[in-house]
Amino acid sequence: MKTKKNELNVDVIGGLGELSLEEEKALKDYFAKKKVKTNLNKKQTNKASSKVAA
Repeated sequence: MKTKKNELNVDVIGGLGELSLEEEKALKDYFAKKKVKTNLNKKQTNKASSKVAA
């Protein structure tokens, strides 16, 4: 069975202008928090997996 892949032809992703300093800082903070949260979830999953394997 063939799978069909749609591809977007986009030159620029985002709005029409540059980000303000406040918007840039807000995005940096958001992604930093998301990264920390993801890393914590991975560590908790690894600990739970090791307890089950033992």
